[in-house]
Amino acid sequence: MTTFVDRVELHVAAGNGGHGCASVHREKFKPLGGPDGGNGGRGGDVTLVVDQSVTTLLEYHHSPHRKATNGKPGEGGNRSGKDGTDLVLPVPDGTVVLDKNGNVLADLVGQGTTYVAAQGGRGGLGNAALASARRKAPGFALLGEPGQSQDIVLELKTVADVALVGYPSAGKSSLISVLSAAKPKIADYPFTTLVPNLGVVTAGATVYTIADVPGLIPGASQGKGLGLEFLRHVERCSVLVHVLDTATLESERDPLTDLDVIEAELKEYGGLENRPRIVVLNKVDIPDGKDLADIIRPELEARGYQIFEVSAVSRHGLKELSYALAGIVAEARAAKPKEEATRIVIRPKAVDDAGFTVTQEEDGLYRVRGEKPERWVRQTDFNNDEAVGYLADRLNRLGVEEELMKAGARSGDGVAIGSEEDAVVFDWEPTMAAGAEMLGRRGEDHRFEAPRPAAQRRRDREAERDEAAQEYEGFNPFG
Repeated sequence: MTTFVDRVELHVAAGNGGHGCASVHREKFKPLGGPDGGNGGRGGDVTLVVDQSVTTLLEYHHSPHRKATNGKPGEGGNRSGKDGTDLVLPVPDGTVVLDKNGNVLADLVGQGTTYVAAQGGRGGLGNAALASARRKAPGFALLGEPGQSQDIVLELKTVADVALVGYPSAGKSSLISVLSAAKPKIADYPFTTLVPNLGVVTAGATVYTIADVPGLIPGASQGKGLGLEFLRHVERCSVLVHVLDTATLESERDPLTDLDVIEAELKEYGGLENRPRIVVLNKVDIPDGKDLADIIRPELEARGYQIFEVSAVSRHGLKELSYALAGIVAEARAAKPKEEATRIVIRPKAVDDAGFTVTQEEDGLYRVRGEKPERWVRQTDFNNDEAVGYLADRLNRLGVEEELMKAGARSGDGVAIGSEEDAVVFDWEPTMAAGAEMLGRRGEDHRFEAPRPAAQRRRDREAERDEAAQEYEGFNPFG
């Protein structure tokens, strides 16, 4: 059974915004008390949060589809709908978020670091919020926006100060077990370690983490063995430790060749050229191992490596190694720039930024793209003529019609608002500009105007009766 997963594909979907409500207040002796439709609730977000108690992505391997709840629709009586509940997904420290094309969206390092993977849709406005002096009784409300959804890839890159690299059975697991309190599986056959092991080492005043990276063999960077799965776990380390087996039982191997092979794979993987290296000659408690260490030591020193002869069994040389690693880690930490306080970056819009663009495509279709017009289209109920008129008003005030004219659009030309996948297409009529003010009066209702005096109402009824009588007197049923 799989217990460690460091890469998953996850489909996240935020909640949809609730629809606004179109309602008119009614009570005894006051049947038309004005619009009182409430706003829809906001859809819930899907947020990734670093939780250091989580060490694997196993949960998302078994359940890759995650969705937040929708916002509730508004109701009459000016009651707004309830917001959807945000979905918080805990991830391990060191998780990298990528899109389906491999582009990095976020690098989550540090307890509590968050990333909104999918944002909930806005709730639609009710007709009470849409009412104005010109539109006293809107007979429509805005629809809630759909929440964002996307497929993302989560990759775990272990957050460790020291990475132990080397051939299988070189003694990395034994070394980490005696340097720290970690208890990895140890056996005398290759690929004993199937997951990176992480341990905490204390050397003087310095506390650092150490990880062993399993499965490095020739061709690891191209996917051979387990190396490609776990090479990413060395990317965040401050120092690389080559663990060389000086007592290997394989006649075709020797420590110098092993070192060259692992260095070639690290170079092929890329991005690790500037990391300091230390060479550990392991298993020197065995006589043949000690002799081989003495033979190859001059060659390694000539290459510029710092050498440590150790034995995980006898604990020989471990104290010197742990303090040397602590010194390198401390220097690396001191060299890192201090984290600055959170800065607010203000990016003002250009003075000529209209907030949308109008382009003509090869088939003659004019396409309108922009955050506002696309959002307004999603909020419009196209089964309601009054809502469509309200959309026309908004687009005209934004200047869409003027830009269409400048782009050369003529009566009857096709206009699409939005991307190719979810665009709204219609035949454009340039007379909309002349009728914009008339459309702006949609929703006016004389029943909500101030009541007329009783004498005026009586005179109006008498005038209506006189007019009806005159029409009857002039009517000849026989032609």
